[in-house]
Amino acid sequence: MDNDNLTDYLSSSRFKDSRRKKRVVKSDFNKQLIQIRKREQIIWDAIRDLPLVPLEKPYQQGWVRFFVVRDDVMRSKDGEFFRELLEKINTYMYSNTKSFVSRRKQKRSQIQHLREQFLYAIPLSQWNSNELKLSDKEKSHFTLTEKWSNCFKRYVISYKFNEPWRYVLRIRPYWVTHQKALNTELESESARLENYIINNDLRHKMTKIKHGSANYKYKEEIIRIKYVNSIKNKNVNALYQMYLDEKI
Repeated sequence: MDNDNLTDYLSSSRFKDSRRKKRVVKSDFNKQLIQIRKREQIIWDAIRDLPLVPLEKPYQQGWVRFFVVRDDVMRSKDGEFFRELLEKINTYMYSNTKSFVSRRKQKRSQIQHLREQFLYAIPLSQWNSNELKLSDKEKSHFTLTEKWSNCFKRYVISYKFNEPWRYVLRIRPYWVTHQKALNTELESESARLENYIINNDLRHKMTKIKHGSANYKYKEEIIRIKYVNSIKNKNVNALYQMYLDEKI
């Protein structure tokens, strides 16, 4: 068989060339990673949905601090309204000590700093989707704010409550009364998959297959408060007339 006939025979046959073999192997491996990622997510959801089991002997584990409605506000006609609103924007802070202080190093010495706590600032995405199911009356008590975040290195837009003075902080002992049910089979399989992914350095590749890029970033809708130049594109004579009017 001459070379031309051999080439035609190989092209029409089912034999795979080296390039096609590598592509098939890579495609099969990516499919296996997708299945591993799906199985891992199923196990995580199953562990998360395990019920809580009550403890025979509850024990105290530090302290919890949260907001409550002020007594005078609660006795007013809108007391119930602000109580229901607080259930949606309340925050909880936990500490091993009742004083809720943290030590901060300053000039070779440690000083005690009281940990601040604020009401929940609703992000723009939750506000637009109305995830907290706020009514129109409840929304009227919030204001759009823009603040620079040193953590995210960008401006963060959120809706903050206008009247935080209506709530005060309260400290209570934090009691542990329930614990998560334990499923040894799920924990064992989750550990086995995690070890396989870490030992073979597959987490980066799995993220790239799922999201298209391993360095993806969550993009939040941001409303920029732009600076408006009041004298831009105005005639010199008009500007001079404005100056005379202000002087008069």
